[in-house]
Amino acid sequence: MSDTKTCLVCKKSSEETPVTKFYHKNSAFYICPQHIPVLIHNPQELVGLLDGADTLQGG
Repeated sequence: MSDTKTCLVCKKSSEETPVTKFYHKNSAFYICPQHIPVLIHNPQELVGLLDGADTLQGG
């Protein structure tokens, strides 16, 4: 992962929108407020973007 803080989903940088850092499998990622619900409720939509997303359960 590069030093650029960009949303995992939409690729907007922290210069464009707020981003929140989260950790998964000992790696750090960023996600914007628009896509936090995807991470919480529909993590299967992150398949291909987040390793192991297919094993996560939505809340």
